[in-house]
Amino acid sequence: MRSLRYGGIAAHLLVLIVLLLGCSAVFGQDTANLLPVTEAYKLSADASTPGVVKLHWTIAQDYYLYRGRMNFKAGDGVTLGTPQLPDGEKHVDQYLGPVETYHHSIDATIPYTLAPGTTHLTLSVRYQGCHETDPKICYPPHTEQLDLPVPTATGATNKLSNLLNSPPQSLDSSSNAALPAEQAFHFDAIAQDPHRLLLRWTMPKGYYLYRDQTTLSLKNAPQLSLSPAWPAGTTHQDAHFGNTTVYFGEVTLPVTVNGDASALKSLALVASFQGCQDGGLCYPLMTREASIDLTSGATATGTPASGPAPEMPPADVKGSSDNVSLWYALLLALGGGLVLNLMPCVLPVLSIKAVSLLESGENPARRRSHALMYTAGVLVSFIALGLAIIALKAAWGAQLQNPLVVAGLSLVMLAVALSMSGVVQFGASLGNTGSSLANRSGPAGDFFTGVLAVVVASPCTAPLMGTALAYAFVAPVLNAMAVFVALGIGLSLPFLAVGYVPAVARLLPRPGRWMETLKEVLAFPMYLTAVWLAWVLAHQRGADAVGLLLVAAVLLSMTLWWFERSRGHGPLSRACVALLALATLAPLYYLYTLPATVQATELAGGTVAYSPEKLASLRKAGTPVFVDMTADWCVTCKANEHAVLDGDDFQALLKRTGAIYMKGDWTDVNPTISAFLQQYHSPGVPLYVVFPKSGGPGQQLPTVLTPSLVAQALTEAAK
Repeated sequence: MRSLRYGGIAAHLLVLIVLLLGCSAVFGQDTANLLPVTEAYKLSADASTPGVVKLHWTIAQDYYLYRGRMNFKAGDGVTLGTPQLPDGEKHVDQYLGPVETYHHSIDATIPYTLAPGTTHLTLSVRYQGCHETDPKICYPPHTEQLDLPVPTATGATNKLSNLLNSPPQSLDSSSNAALPAEQAFHFDAIAQDPHRLLLRWTMPKGYYLYRDQTTLSLKNAPQLSLSPAWPAGTTHQDAHFGNTTVYFGEVTLPVTVNGDASALKSLALVASFQGCQDGGLCYPLMTREASIDLTSGATATGTPASGPAPEMPPADVKGSSDNVSLWYALLLALGGGLVLNLMPCVLPVLSIKAVSLLESGENPARRRSHALMYTAGVLVSFIALGLAIIALKAAWGAQLQNPLVVAGLSLVMLAVALSMSGVVQFGASLGNTGSSLANRSGPAGDFFTGVLAVVVASPCTAPLMGTALAYAFVAPVLNAMAVFVALGIGLSLPFLAVGYVPAVARLLPRPGRWMETLKEVLAFPMYLTAVWLAWVLAHQRGADAVGLLLVAAVLLSMTLWWFERSRGHGPLSRACVALLALATLAPLYYLYTLPATVQATELAGGTVAYSPEKLASLRKAGTPVFVDMTADWCVTCKANEHAVLDGDDFQALLKRTGAIYMKGDWTDVNPTISAFLQQYHSPGVPLYVVFPKSGGPGQQLPTVLTPSLVAQALTEAAK
């Protein structure tokens, strides 16, 4: 412990020295020659055209502005419309992700209306830019206040009329290439009064919006409800949704706000919708948020609800998880739950229930009790996990990214294994705790075995679960929870069958002395599961973390050993048990303070670590890229690596096609990889995307790979 502690202190001192050296290097940069922000970005404004203010920036050499960092705020008596900004140069920023930037100059126009009696146009313009050569620095956001005289002919106009009569945004759809979602589906909203909203979708020629795939909600007013009055649309026979209604070009939707909204000044509208390019691809479900001012009647433009939209939607979207029906998703979830019973990380836990069912013999009541309580534990856990995932927008299996959760599960597996090996027998006094998992102590043990099964099962994303989970993450909350309940029923189904179907129960062997031996044998998969979790922890926090986990394991074993020996003894013995249990927590505290391990930029065999910048540079150079998002705790990932990705045939395929193998490790928390998963609407890992040399959108592959599937995808990407 002392060597570990001293090693940790030395590591912290080394990190501090590196930070100090880095800071001195930064402060040592020569910033004297940098231009003041108003000279690097010279802003001029022109309000001579009635109803429109024109802005122009002259950008100095080696400087640039961010498109997404521009913000315009109206002054008193002024209502601004939607700013018209040109497309910028698209690239992936190291910190901001996908961005658009401007060099040299930029012209923008903003429509506006004035309240009666207003003679000056006042607005604030905020922008941010950077210097792109040494010293590479970014200026803080800068705001300029404009006060411009306006032509006297420009008076107050009807803002609702502006929304209805303004021409659709000019978009270039002459090419067959799909437009980014932001350009293909432009969304505006305005309040006629506190009880009536008007929404508008504007699409270029050749794009259409689904009526029945559109949902509306209010983020800041759950007590209110919305009643849309859809206009007549175009009947469309869709391959996935059947006979449905779509809208081409533009659709204006009146919406009634039900309830008392008198105390609100604004509404946070969330609109989720889906559309397609006619004869082309279908976009994933899009979610836009618009803050609607109920007092001024200003037009609100919808913005993506979770960061900037990807540069291009995935190419293989039609028929994806976003397009499945609820019943199909439930069927897939049920099948996925059944498959989970066969996954290596779940089998050790199920061995506990196998012993319990065998010990119940031919007593139907006991079999039903085991099955029901185990199912209750599974369903409650799946419902809780589903609510947490939906609330936090977390990805499936991400709980094993927390090193404390990994260490805790490893210790639980060890405790269960020691109990099954006969080192300790938990009595009825602990029947209501998780420690009774391995014992036949009644309903509580059955219930918490179901809980443990869900905890260790969730990282094992089975092949049939991917589509159902992806549906759950974009579906309404009730539909999403139905999917999680179906997963739980699938996981519990074998034990329900044994408990309630006599023919299945009769297949169980008769109880006997051999069952004690079986229980002891089944303890060894539990030990192996604890070892596997320690291996995962090593990849997250290094060798020091494994050392601390081993110390905690020894202390836990000592606690359980003394607990067994102290039966029938006095309070002093029980106090010693409590002290040993508290001592077991001490190594976990030190483990929590350990920093994450740093991933190398080059992996074994020429594999490149994923980064948005590296991916963007490879695509710009016309190089095919095979992106593999994986994690050490993902059993499906490891199976694919063993069967396909680690073989000589795959390396030869990369060489033949000139492709680069890029791997992202999601074993630990990584916001960059999480953003990539969200971009492709993936509920977790594995995720495989092949980017072609032509620069087109990436092709998302199934979660289970075969050599022929990978060879076909890379061969097509190399053309």
